[in-house]
Amino acid sequence: MFARWTRTETTDLAKPMSQSLPKISIVTPSFNQAAFIEEALLSVKRQRYPFVEHIVLDGASTDGTIEILQRYVGRSGWEHLHWISERDRGQSDAMNRGFKMVTGEIVGWLNSDDRYRPGCFAAVARAFGEQKETDVLYGDYTWMDEKGRMKRIRREIEFDRFILSYHRVLYIATVSTFFRRRLFDEGNWLNIGFECAMDYEYFLRLASKGYHFRHIPSILADFRWHPRSKSTALPHKQTAEHNAIAVMYSPILQKIRGTLIQKLTLAGLRAAAAGLRYSQKLLRGYYFEQFGPPYLPVSPPLLKKRP
Repeated sequence: MFARWTRTETTDLAKPMSQSLPKISIVTPSFNQAAFIEEALLSVKRQRYPFVEHIVLDGASTDGTIEILQRYVGRSGWEHLHWISERDRGQSDAMNRGFKMVTGEIVGWLNSDDRYRPGCFAAVARAFGEQKETDVLYGDYTWMDEKGRMKRIRREIEFDRFILSYHRVLYIATVSTFFRRRLFDEGNWLNIGFECAMDYEYFLRLASKGYHFRHIPSILADFRWHPRSKSTALPHKQTAEHNAIAVMYSPILQKIRGTLIQKLTLAGLRAAAAGLRYSQKLLRGYYFEQFGPPYLPVSPPLLKKRP
């Protein structure tokens, strides 16, 4: 096991800070992502947000990922970066271990092949400060290709429980989603039984418990499509898990005994959810700007340093 972070260091990182800005913790699971992880690390560093920690949970990579982490940790200006490399039981297990380590008030989930956009943390901190009841905050994002070139802007809608439950895809992207730490303090962890749709199950479970979701119309991050990502490599498994989770959290579908009738009902509910989402996006003009300019940073507010 390689490690550059311990619970003793957590105490030091949790010292009192200015009340003007919350501390943000970023958790990154990684396994053999040497081609992309440096971009993820730099996207956190370049936020220039004063109170941040970045925890990387590596699954014993053998492709040069560890060497990249070793190159950055310990450098001046990289005190926020902490990492552990050891075998785990998959992405959900790694994320749960990371969530248990965070010391920030706000927590982000950044996969090692994705990246944040400039000003993301400032916009997130401001949005959480505006509404104290917000538990889960999500924004807009872009699709990029394997080489990091933007392909499409993904503007999203306000939170809708029906659309979340029945749309054929998860419209809330984890890369542009942030949580209050109290969710984890209250024992809400990812279900390690799911390999591909653990985020969908997690959001549905949080919604069913009454946690408050909020959308902000800012482009916060870039989601990368490439041949080795789960979205590309395991589409059938992702669909199967998504279908099973939809039934699990649907009172309507759980009352239907026949498999064929249940499938037909789910298809009808999905058509209704898709119609609602597409009509909302169309009315807001989102489809007319999805192939916009390649660089759309959010506008950060003025950050105040500690006195």
